Amino acid sequence: MTTPGRPTVPGLTRRTALAAALAAVAGLTTACSGDSTADAKSTARTTDDATALDAIIAAHEPANASDIPNGSTAAEIKSRGKLLVGGTQTAALFSLLDPTTQKLSGFDAAMSQLLAKYIIGEPKTELINVTAATREALLKNHTVDAVFATYTITPEREKKVNFAGPYYMDGLGIQVKKNNTGISTLNDLAGKTVVTQSGSTAATIVKGKVPSVTIQLFDTNVECLQALQQGRADAYVLDQGVLAGNALRSPDVKVLSGTFSKEPYGIGLPLDQPEFKEFVNNWLVKIEVDGTWAKVWKATIGTQVPGAVPMPPKIG
Repeated sequence: MTTPGRPTVPGLTRRTALAAALAAVAGLTTACSGDSTADAKSTARTTDDATALDAIIAAHEPANASDIPNGSTAAEIKSRGKLLVGGTQTAALFSLLDPTTQKLSGFDAAMSQLLAKYIIGEPKTELINVTAATREALLKNHTVDAVFATYTITPEREKKVNFAGPYYMDGLGIQVKKNNTGISTLNDLAGKTVVTQSGSTAATIVKGKVPSVTIQLFDTNVECLQALQQGRADAYVLDQGVLAGNALRSPDVKVLSGTFSKEPYGIGLPLDQPEFKEFVNNWLVKIEVDGTWAKVWKATIGTQVPGAVPMPPKIG
């Protein structure tokens, strides 16, 4: 039996994410990425977040039997007894594995567990690794039921994937080394080398706005971050939340203020299951109306972002 929130596939790739305000990032003063004090604080925060999320998930009511008719995708998942989730275990505040408890915490992790609870009656999930380059294939061949992985909705992707949501909004940002003073805006990337993830929307958007930029592609966030840290790239462009998460864990890099796109995150679903998209969208409406979405935000992203809970993006 799969433990709720525990990944069952080893060797997952790193894709750290943190939808944090840049003011919060600017105030970070952790020593170095390997600093034991910083690691201890990170582990403690993860444990506290997981405890809060456990209470939220426990209070979530399962769907009525009439909402899960025989022959539906939800009925098949309920019969199987677990939700197959495409995601990651290294996304700060979105889906992060606590090495001590072996439990996942974060916004995406909680959302997937809430959906499992709604369908099955228990938050039983099995995490299967996805990257930006493999998400569509894993949905198409039904290796996963749903992808919760900071998955931006685009018209091109909608030809291959049914997106429920959007359920969160981010935007593309720029990351540079901490001592870099020559890049402060998007236009400063002209003639520079920029790294980003293969399969993401960033490469096309940046090239369209700054034609003289040279793009390097890597499969994972950790590879992109290392290229920047090692001086093989001048800047790293991706969702600002991902980059802010890097800055939280690696104080030798920083995130520039401002974004230059809108990145609505959707829950990726198989294209051949339109009724499941309707089911998941109805569930999203339910958790937004009853306050569950806000509680999850406050227990995860809201621990780093000051201010009131934002309005979730309009579904559909």
